[in-house]
Amino acid sequence: MLRIIIRKLVETAGFVLFITLISFLFIRLAPGDPVLTILNVDELSVSREQVEALREELGFNQPLLLQYAMWLWDLVRLDFGQSFVTGQPVVEMITSGLPATLELAGGGLLVMLLIALPLGSLSALYRDRWIDHVSRGFAIIGAAVPSFWLGLLLIDWFGVRWAWLPTMGRDGWITLVLPSLTLGLAISGVYVRLLRSSLLDSLSQEFVRAARARGYSEWRIFRVHVFRHSLPPVITVFGVSLGSLIGGVIVIEVLFAYPGIGKLIVDSIRQRDYPVIQGYILLMAVIVFVVNTTVDLSYRFLNPELRLKEQKAGG
Repeated sequence: MLRIIIRKLVETAGFVLFITLISFLFIRLAPGDPVLTILNVDELSVSREQVEALREELGFNQPLLLQYAMWLWDLVRLDFGQSFVTGQPVVEMITSGLPATLELAGGGLLVMLLIALPLGSLSALYRDRWIDHVSRGFAIIGAAVPSFWLGLLLIDWFGVRWAWLPTMGRDGWITLVLPSLTLGLAISGVYVRLLRSSLLDSLSQEFVRAARARGYSEWRIFRVHVFRHSLPPVITVFGVSLGSLIGGVIVIEVLFAYPGIGKLIVDSIRQRDYPVIQGYILLMAVIVFVVNTTVDLSYRFLNPELRLKEQKAGG
């Protein structure tokens, strides 16, 4: 286990270095000039001298690789820089919006679990029954409907027509309901189908027939053996699809004006705020690494056969 963690850390160091270089170059080569964006915030005319002075102050007159080296050196010292627009430290801006994003992601995952676990399990247990047809229909619709359209639909129903729930801002748990429902419903369809398929595969294994021959109840077989055996593929797909989840959170935050880092990064891209964009990309890369490492370790915990193979290989 320690060897796996060390290998992951070494891989991450190279991955983060690659991400910093690619993100830095792509952002710098993208259309738009942050200097003009900053100086024209109030649509005031500026002179050429003012533009060049600000460009020199921000270091844009230096060679591109030198700019990258200076930024990377600041990262090594845990200095993520300051926003071009607000002048605030990037770390403060990201950490101030991170709790809201984590709340929304957690709410969406909770909704997904509350839908996917019972529907996927019942669909596998009662294959080709009416509940199976309902769950598969829900999965197809959920995978086909865009999250932004679903969010607009929920806003129209629960916020405009019936006025049951707020549709903007972050003011207590009540404002989290609609965004969490939108995110959870949008991603649950994939996991309903995946869990159903994984459970059906587990139910056809030899150990299930052996447990039935020993007289174990169907509920005990499902709870103790089948469900645990079915989790590794689901967890693996979750780790791989983390990027899609992050993208979904950004869309939902913008749609519901939820003050998280998703809305922050959209505003920063529009304003060409390079330090904030680069800090966000680096943060997302670290989060993806942590989640994938956790998924990898949990896969070994849930799959005893893999642990035995690694122990034999090491021995």
